Amino acid sequence: MYRSGSRPRRVEGYRWLRSDGTPNFSDHVYRREGSIVRVAKTDLKTASPTTPVLELAETMTYNNIRSIPVINSRLELEGLVLATNIVNYIGGGELYNIVVERHNKNIYSALREPASTIMIRNPIIAYTTDKITSVIEKMILEGIGVVPILDEENKIYGIVTERDFVEYFAEKEEIGVKVSEVMSKNVITIERDSILKKAAETMIKLGFRRLPVVEDDKIAGMITAKDIVRFIGDHEIFKKTVSGDIEEALNIPVIEVANKFVYTIDPLADVSRAARYMMEKGISSLLIVEDEKLVGIVTERDILYGILTRGKRE
Repeated sequence: MYRSGSRPRRVEGYRWLRSDGTPNFSDHVYRREGSIVRVAKTDLKTASPTTPVLELAETMTYNNIRSIPVINSRLELEGLVLATNIVNYIGGGELYNIVVERHNKNIYSALREPASTIMIRNPIIAYTTDKITSVIEKMILEGIGVVPILDEENKIYGIVTERDFVEYFAEKEEIGVKVSEVMSKNVITIERDSILKKAAETMIKLGFRRLPVVEDDKIAGMITAKDIVRFIGDHEIFKKTVSGDIEEALNIPVIEVANKFVYTIDPLADVSRAARYMMEKGISSLLIVEDEKLVGIVTERDILYGILTRGKRE
């Protein structure tokens, strides 16, 4: 049985919650309170339930996005496809069983599978009348990075992501929270010569969207869910298989798909600087390296929580 539509696993710690489980927002967050329409993006790409997986990957690649709402002809939300759903399907998780059993691992047939097969059904949503803080709270408690926004007629209005909130709340001046206070330590990495399938499986199993690539304990690059989707969307995947068997393409070294240039930041840098750096470079994470050794990683989610709860952590 295929569990199409399962939501992402909540794997990141609840570092920024009160003892009662609710987010411990700083006062400045409430001073910027308002309707979610202040933050939501309305110029969004959508798909239909019959849109092929290949077209989903192409859309994500050409528009540099990692989520696509799936809507019907009445503009009602049917589901949500994330980059990680495609990674799951293409070899990372249980959805790969469909490729094996229904398509006999044929890459051309598998990529014609419709969006309805891999999309998240009944995703967490918000409405245009919802407050900014209530939407952020949903994202934090559900461990998700994107929320479709519906209007009063239950039709798609827009979408909001962690990046949108980072842009909305980011400050130009320092806020007194260091990167070292919000970064994740004991970072999970992958060797540059490991096969792409292992990277996909690790992402889905652990609920991560990115893995630093290492060689002899030194950083060699970064592989993300978007990189794997791009590998499909720009049709490079077809160049890696002669027989049409998807396993050929999945057995290439991770480094062939990874971005070999990585962005780093000093652990003592203020998170406001990290936020501006991420926005400037259009990236979703920064590595923390000391003496050429990887000591941590900070993501948009870490930065957002640090900004929202500054001075309020218990």
